[in-house]
Amino acid sequence: MKELLEKIGAEIASFQENSNAQLANGNKAAGTRARKSSLELTKLLKEFRQVSLEESKK
Repeated sequence: MKELLEKIGAEIASFQENSNAQLANGNKAAGTRARKSSLELTKLLKEFRQVSLEESKK
């Protein structure tokens, strides 16, 4: 679970960096990377939910 939380943290940092670059500089490529990060975050957060539920049942 610790590994999963580290992945989520890294992906959030990547999303923030790229979304800020798009907002501040109008960088279209950064917007694409931010959207890709948001999709990856969705997957990671769903995985977190499953792992969290399994842990709470123990």
